[in-house]
Amino acid sequence: MSLAVQNVYTIAKREMGGYFSSPVAYVFIVIFLLLAGFFTFKVSGFFAANEASLNPFFVWHCWLYLFLVPAVGMRLWSEERRLGTIELLLTMPVTGWQAILGKFLASWIFLGLALALTFPMIVTVNYLGNPDNGVILCSYVGSFLMAGAYLAVSCLTSAITRSQVVSFILSLVACLFLVLVGWPPLNEMLSQWLSPAMVSAVSSISVMTHFAQFQRGIIDSSDIIFFLGLIFFCLFTTNVVIRSHRAG
Repeated sequence: MSLAVQNVYTIAKREMGGYFSSPVAYVFIVIFLLLAGFFTFKVSGFFAANEASLNPFFVWHCWLYLFLVPAVGMRLWSEERRLGTIELLLTMPVTGWQAILGKFLASWIFLGLALALTFPMIVTVNYLGNPDNGVILCSYVGSFLMAGAYLAVSCLTSAITRSQVVSFILSLVACLFLVLVGWPPLNEMLSQWLSPAMVSAVSSISVMTHFAQFQRGIIDSSDIIFFLGLIFFCLFTTNVVIRSHRAG
């Protein structure tokens, strides 16, 4: 194992330990599972639809992640800055990228664990009918990528401010923008003033637009590139912010 990988692993392990050493992780997972179940079975009318599909489950992920992912990501760097431990971290033989990747991957894995714990949904829909499990798998992949994109945005806002509350609000607003620009009702309204090409261009930067492809069972390289590109851009900008702290 190279030194760089070992540094990333050490930081990720430290972050994961921080999550599960307090009730925060368990509270988050329980809230996510309860809300996912509530919106799927109560709001979307899962049983009334009489269809073996998890679309009523995944259709809410864009909105659920708006509050839950920033709640996970808001402490990544804000807490370090508030406690003054960021200076200690940056004086260690660890590059900014290694610290950022370690923290980000730990939080992304945690979100993936929360998502994986929704497996009873798969069991339920397979018990009730014969769903297309390929589409379900694609939807899970898209949901995981979307969670990573939200988390990268939260990582950036967390590096900007010492306040976790401010970080939460900034990331919520930024992620809400990334959802709304692809929201069909808003696109219909924009189509009254903009050309179809402009509306399409605006909606192309929305996580909702790209996640919709995964919900249809389509794994398109352009959608994967969009999510990974958004993650890279936010983490790159986070590194610029962290380097400015180190220079200061």
